[in-house]
Amino acid sequence: MPDRSNLGQRLAPVGGALAALLLIITGWTLWNRPASDGPTADRSSSGALADLPTAASAPASPGSPRRIVVPALSVDAPVDPILATDRTLTPPADPQRIGWWADGARPGDRRGTALLTGHTVSTGGGALDDLEDLVAGDRLEVSSSRGSIDYTVASVEIISTSEVAARHRELFDQGGAPRLVLVTCEDWDGEAYQSSVVVTASPTSAG
Repeated sequence: MPDRSNLGQRLAPVGGALAALLLIITGWTLWNRPASDGPTADRSSSGALADLPTAASAPASPGSPRRIVVPALSVDAPVDPILATDRTLTPPADPQRIGWWADGARPGDRRGTALLTGHTVSTGGGALDDLEDLVAGDRLEVSSSRGSIDYTVASVEIISTSEVAARHRELFDQGGAPRLVLVTCEDWDGEAYQSSVVVTASPTSAG
């Protein structure tokens, strides 16, 4: 696993900016752009779960998250390390499994955002279907080979994909204080998801 202390240096040559994440049901586009470029929206969304591309898996490494427990949603889901392929970060096809962006921070790292993603299923059955129901103060627990870390939800936002693009440095900062961000899709219109749920949580203890 590469040293995440050099994450900013590794991403800098790619477009000259920190990677942004546009999150939609078919695969969450990881794109890079110079500061002068305008936001770019991925238009490949499809509502059919069977059409989803396969996630690019990454090998587990020390500190890789293995499970996430969200008591308020009765969620206890396995976590798989995933990579971006052609600038697209695709969650695991099984909507009961969560993907962790393996090139970002790990839960327990001293700096940076640990990003966990999962599919929402409009007809039900996804682990993160009700993510928008979390409220500030709710507890999350992420376990890894190094132990467990408790997080407290700080904010829950439903925002458009264009706003995710505009705020990517804020939402997915890899240089700031440690935190966990959970993201899934929201606002199914019968053809595509129009928004994303972004839950930000801060660590409260380490096991």
